[in-house]
Amino acid sequence: MVDSKRFLARGGECWVRAAGARGAGGGTGERMRPGGGISPSFVAQQRIRQLEQKLRAKEERIVVLETENALLHLKLAEFRGLIGRDTNEVTQLNFVHDKQQNLCRSTSSIIIQVYGAIQRLKRDLKNLHSFALELSRDFQHQCKNSFYQVLTAVQRIQLQNEAMQTFQTKAFDLELSLQEVNERYQQEKQKRKILHNSLVELRGNIRVHCRIRPLLPFDTASGHSVSQDWHRKLSEKVAHATDDETVLVKCNRPGHTLINKTFQFDRVYSAAESQNTVFADVAPLLTSLLDGYNVCIMAYGQTGSGKTYTMLGPQSEDDVTLSIEDELELGIIPRATEEVFRLISEKPPGSHWVEVSVVEVYNNEIFDLLAKDSCGRVFGVKRDVVTTKEGKSDVPLLTYETVENAVEFLQLVDKGLQLRVKHPTLVHAHSSRSHLVVTLTITTKAVSADSFAPLWTDEQSSQRLSKELFCTFPQQMKDDKLIFPSRASSPAQFESTEKLKHIKTKLQLVDLAGSECVGMSGVTGVALRETSFINRSLSALSDVLGAIAEQRSHIPYRNSKLTHLLQDSIGGNAKLLVMLCVSPCQKYLAESLQSLGFGTRARQVQRGQVKKRNLPVSSKSK
Repeated sequence: MVDSKRFLARGGECWVRAAGARGAGGGTGERMRPGGGISPSFVAQQRIRQLEQKLRAKEERIVVLETENALLHLKLAEFRGLIGRDTNEVTQLNFVHDKQQNLCRSTSSIIIQVYGAIQRLKRDLKNLHSFALELSRDFQHQCKNSFYQVLTAVQRIQLQNEAMQTFQTKAFDLELSLQEVNERYQQEKQKRKILHNSLVELRGNIRVHCRIRPLLPFDTASGHSVSQDWHRKLSEKVAHATDDETVLVKCNRPGHTLINKTFQFDRVYSAAESQNTVFADVAPLLTSLLDGYNVCIMAYGQTGSGKTYTMLGPQSEDDVTLSIEDELELGIIPRATEEVFRLISEKPPGSHWVEVSVVEVYNNEIFDLLAKDSCGRVFGVKRDVVTTKEGKSDVPLLTYETVENAVEFLQLVDKGLQLRVKHPTLVHAHSSRSHLVVTLTITTKAVSADSFAPLWTDEQSSQRLSKELFCTFPQQMKDDKLIFPSRASSPAQFESTEKLKHIKTKLQLVDLAGSECVGMSGVTGVALRETSFINRSLSALSDVLGAIAEQRSHIPYRNSKLTHLLQDSIGGNAKLLVMLCVSPCQKYLAESLQSLGFGTRARQVQRGQVKKRNLPVSSKSK
């Protein structure tokens, strides 16, 4: 307190002195000499005034420092007071320590430790404060960076939104262009259907292909005791494919002159041509199948001429199942099924579904090879074929199984093949003794004739649109509703009443049993009876083709269950392909000539224009 009073008194004295100095400097001393120069006294006064100003600044600085010193003294006094109080407390503790020495020693030690801890805490607090400041600076720096990044991201989003709007505009334009292209595609698709079916019809609704198989090991085997020279002559190759449409047969018989006979067919395959090449000429018919036409493909020929290989693929005695692993050896049936499902996959989902039936004609009786007993086991059940009121052939109670892909189809055909009758003969070790007929029934959702009410101003345009609607399949399906693409230039509009009908088309794949010469095959007993029925059914098939070719008023379809079953394919509205299978050997010359003659008669059949299946068909019982 004494120091504070002394500081205040000294400060006041300094202010009084400074005021007097300012009063003294403010006099009216002489500045100029009488002659007009500056007097030395004036210069001295100015110098003194400057020094006094510096002095006053120093004194003011001293006052400030003294003020700070006073504040520091005050704080020092405060700390001394605190220390005094601490000293009193220590004295009291010492007094207590005198009374309780052991307790005081431990307390003193604790106090020293606590004091050290406090000092450490202070240091830690100071470090923590520094770290907090540094952390705060870093946080501010990161906030700034984040702010800049957010601004950058917002700018990018704005640019992306602008680009997205541009893309949406372009996408809208592309959708319009795509719609126009789709409309043009549908138009061209309809034209393709018309041209494709016109091309198939120009080639002939009954097409005959001929396939000459290569020489096989069993061709050199002989069941008769003949000389080696004659045996070698029997194994000679007498049937050749001279080009893609001509078969040359060398008729070399003992005691007769050599005669070369030629046969013309729509397509001739040499022994070197693969299964893929054969199917390439069959595939166009499957397109017609989905365009609304029935299709039938049958293999005809003698036993051992390669019919089953052509239709199904290679089979052994122990394993007759079909497989799609070896694609190069697949026959027409598995390939055709894969192609059908491929074509269906290109159609709107749910617009097509496929049902399969497998039957065999054995000893002039029809057996359902997919029928099941009460335990679910498959076994052949005898069925009968009838003629409906519309003049079509039908098999009541025939089993139809729905399939969704080629694998399921092959599994069903495998079950049927397990039941197909086979017996070995001298000509072929795995001779089929029955005619196999595999039928794929494709049901298509189509528009009925009263589903649309066209609004026209021109009668000719009305006829044209009616032809497009009722003679073609719907272009787009969605939830059983027909949807046509909108056309800006369309001259008319039509109203949908959401009425649909089902159109059924059939693909019949037939592997006929081989014709046989009893003396050549060496069959007896049951096999001989089977041969008799096989030859009679094939003869009936030849008679039917002959009657159609000669345009007789009566066609003997009912002379055989085979011809009765295939009535719609042979003389009906199906597109028929006959695949003649011929052996090239000399010893099968008679059978080869008979097969080639059958094919020649089949080519002469004129059935008129094939009709499209555009009427609803009643469903079969399953």
